[in-house]
Amino acid sequence: MSEPLLRFVVYGLLGWGAEVLWTALAETTVRPMDWRLRGFSNLWMFPIYGACVFLFEPLHEVLRSRPWPLRAAVYVPAIWVAEYASSWLIEKLVRRPPWDYSSARWHLHGRIRWDYAPLWVLFGLLLERVHDSLVAAGPALLGR
Repeated sequence: MSEPLLRFVVYGLLGWGAEVLWTALAETTVRPMDWRLRGFSNLWMFPIYGACVFLFEPLHEVLRSRPWPLRAAVYVPAIWVAEYASSWLIEKLVRRPPWDYSSARWHLHGRIRWDYAPLWVLFGLLLERVHDSLVAAGPALLGR
């Protein structure tokens, strides 16, 4: 397996895990006494998160030397564009959106949530660490 393919798989799995945890924690605000942490995701999310290897990593390399507030200010709209575009494309392919934020207070066409900006700041900055760790560990993980 090539290093980019391995990183695609790792990003996909990490994204799935993070989304399941996020949705499980969100459910505790709806049903506070239910601590079974029943999270969810869908199959479409694996390639969306996996695409970080092609979309996020090059962006991180370009922004690496910039101050973190500037990097975060670029990551958030980039994530929104990726989120909006992937939602639109999946809806065109299967005639059903993979998520619908239209019940949220601040959203754009039900595809992105403006109030998730702080979450995307943290997510983008955390992905920098994941990217650097995967690049450093890549040869060892591949037995080289």
